[in-house]
Amino acid sequence: MKKLIMAMAILLAASSVWAIQGTIKTATDTKKGDIKWQSRAKSYLVTVKTKGGGDVNAEYPLDKVEELDIEKPASFDKLVQMVSSGQGVQAIAGLTKIVADYKMLVWDKPAGRYLVEAYLAANNAQKAFDTAQTIIADDKSAAWSGDLAPAYWQALLKLGKQQQLDNCLRKAATSGDRLSSAAALSMRGDMILQAEGDSPDTYRKALTDAYLRVALLYTDEACKPARQTALLKAAQCFDKLGMASRAEGLRNQAKAL
Repeated sequence: MKKLIMAMAILLAASSVWAIQGTIKTATDTKKGDIKWQSRAKSYLVTVKTKGGGDVNAEYPLDKVEELDIEKPASFDKLVQMVSSGQGVQAIAGLTKIVADYKMLVWDKPAGRYLVEAYLAANNAQKAFDTAQTIIADDKSAAWSGDLAPAYWQALLKLGKQQQLDNCLRKAATSGDRLSSAAALSMRGDMILQAEGDSPDTYRKALTDAYLRVALLYTDEACKPARQTALLKAAQCFDKLGMASRAEGLRNQAKAL
């Protein structure tokens, strides 16, 4: 009996992880409570506490939900900083937990992006790919738009999954989402560098066909992240071409954004 009680306590502790507090909005309704994603039904279950202490459940199909307001996980910013400062391996456990706990709850894709980047930095492209796939399984558009997509494309590039990568970039370019289109064009530069070898012509082609086009054509505020990335990658190309002053100028532009 003692073992049974302990097992039930562990189960309850584990099951409470999914109960993420937030607000869900549709065209006709707004509910605040514990929100859970239901993969099979492609819907959200919202549990609201009544004044009498009971629970009332409401279910919302994904295509009816207009907005999810979910508070940022407490550890998110620290984990992102770890990845950005080269400590991605140490951030993997924390980011994995956020991706699992916040399944289809706003913060899974941003956390997924940095988790994929952490695995890529650790030279584990397969794990990066597998991680992205767990998110894309529930939201196919995450493969070509939003926070996760550019990191996912890097995993595809490293694994040589050319057809999948081409499909994603094509969808990104035609999605109507300016940020996704800019990120896709920048990714074309990465593909040029990988496919055509280490030569001045390769660096010039990556610059003119991709990175500098992003910097010049995507100057709107929404595209700032992709433009910043393109400027930094362009700077690396100019370094390779022996044009250090031009590279430094682009890095300064990126910092100023």
